[in-house]
Amino acid sequence: MKAGFPRSWVAGLSLFLGLVLLAVVVWVAAGDEPYRADVSRRPATSTAGAGGAAATLQQWVEALESGDAAAAASLTPEQDAQAGQGVEAIVRNVRALGLVDLSARYLDEVGAIGPDGSWTAAVDLSWRIDGFDQEPAQAEVLVDFVSDGDGVAITSVGGGEGVSPMWLGSPLAVRRAPGTLVMAQGADRARAARDYLARVQRAIPVVRRVLPQWRPSVVLAVPASASGLDDALGVADGTYDAIAAVTASADGSGRTGAPVRVFVNPEVSGRLRGAGAQVVISHEVVHVATDANTAVLDPWLLEGFADYVALRDVDLPLDITAARAAASVRRNGVPDHLPGTAEFDPSAGDLQAAYEMAWLACVEVAARAGEDGLVTVYEKASGGADTAEALASVGLTPKGLLAGWQRRLEALE
Repeated sequence: MKAGFPRSWVAGLSLFLGLVLLAVVVWVAAGDEPYRADVSRRPATSTAGAGGAAATLQQWVEALESGDAAAAASLTPEQDAQAGQGVEAIVRNVRALGLVDLSARYLDEVGAIGPDGSWTAAVDLSWRIDGFDQEPAQAEVLVDFVSDGDGVAITSVGGGEGVSPMWLGSPLAVRRAPGTLVMAQGADRARAARDYLARVQRAIPVVRRVLPQWRPSVVLAVPASASGLDDALGVADGTYDAIAAVTASADGSGRTGAPVRVFVNPEVSGRLRGAGAQVVISHEVVHVATDANTAVLDPWLLEGFADYVALRDVDLPLDITAARAAASVRRNGVPDHLPGTAEFDPSAGDLQAAYEMAWLACVEVAARAGEDGLVTVYEKASGGADTAEALASVGLTPKGLLAGWQRRLEALE
């Protein structure tokens, strides 16, 4: 990685290490290219089979749009009750979320055709949450089909490689408030939706105290498990096992304009209480407010700013909020550069120290140029200016910032 992350990277991971629960962000590569089905060497379905599958998909979309669960279930094999229940759940999820602009385009089969005539196909799926998403999300998902009499039936939707949107899975609990939508899965989904809605509602004024021009529009998703989070983001199992939350596009793309979600890992966030739990969500909402998902910024500025806003009004002493940074200084001395590529690599030895140091760099900018100056630096850098130019706009230099930041670190010892 180099300073200023490419747009294909995921933004806004919240990781909690040690005894101090602070929101931090880990950059994880989404891959150089989005997943695409490898169809070059597989035996093809018949034209009739592919055409039948495309027709079934069109009927499925029509059932979703009309909210007709029975019509959707009729597109599954009559003897496959599980498949029928699965598509009925999808219809209810679509209705609960208020999805519009739905489309499903058959691409090609993936893998070998089974002896029973079943196969998996890649399908180009589009959707948008009405009232929240400005543009549709678009992802390649997997759909299982089987020949069924004279037609083609659906046996499952989603799963496997690639992105698997939560609404294609088990039933969702959905809660709304002005500018906020929360969806949750799992046995405790109703409580999770209620609790996270409250956290987002508390985060909004925290963010607007620093960014008053922001008009809140936040969609937060709580999968049933850490593996569900990996599925929703289309990443390898275990990728986000230690992560509390991540802000990323709904469809796994890095394109500008793609709908953005705050995804929560319930197995990590569920263990947090009080200020720690709230700071996670406030941190992620900062990323939503600043379009961090597509920003190309020095990591210390992008992540330090999010922590600056999230921690601004949290009543915790410096020996708590900068404990890991202080330990790092005692162990390794004061760094000669602001946290960058190496420090923010997911495999780095002390990621939390990097985030605390990034936060302190932003505290230093605010101390020298005022909070408005920090916001100006962030906005100019996110608008395309290099960091030195952004700092110069408020009378600062990289050299002066570095020296002041180093003095702060020395004072931690």
